[in-house]
Formats: sequence, structure tokens, C-alpha cells
Amino acid sequence: MPMKAKELNCALEKMPAEAVSHAAEMLRTLAHPDRLRIIDALHTAGELPVCEIAKYLKIAQSATSQHLNHMRRVGLLKTERRGKKVWYSVADNRPIALLNCICHCCNI
Repeated sequence: MPMKAKELNCALEKMPAEAVSHAAEMLRTLAHPDRLRIIDALHTAGELPVCEIAKYLKIAQSATSQHLNHMRRVGLLKTERRGKKVWYSVADNRPIALLNCICHCCNI
């Protein structure tokens, strides 16, 4: 017998609408293969400059910078300037948890 809408106890119903929107933005941001690889590389290395991330991804440094800036804007990454280089690292463990879930769901 199907449940009625009033009987549902959905997890997202307990979250403020702003938090649900932020979660959706994070998921949209991570829905790109290069961005998932960036999270994986930064999780493994701890921190990397743009040039090393571009070399790892085998894409142009300008494209890498665009990905990194977008990920920073939504709060997935943090930066630290050291001389002429900007070093990137994962801001918190939420994207790592998502990456682990993706790997688990895909049996990797």
C-alpha cells in the first residue's frame, strides 16, 4: 500500500531550504569528472598548486583554474598563496565522504 505524503518522514524535510539548496549546488559542482579527480588528488596529496593539478589532470592550466575557482566559490576548497603560487586543499571532509559514497556505489 503506498504511503500518503503526510506519512512520509523524509530526511531533507528536517533541513532548512537554504541548506538543501547548498547541498544541490555542491552536488552540481562535483558532477564533473575533472572536479571529482581534483577532490581525489587533493585528498591524497593534502594540498597542491594549480600547475601540479593541471599536470595530473592533463588539461590546460586555465581550465584547471576555472574548475578550482568554481569549487572554491561553493566552499569545497580553500586556498593559500605562497609566493607566486596558489595552493589548494579540501575545505572539509564532505566532498571526500561523497567521493567515497560514489566509489562504493560504483563498486570501485
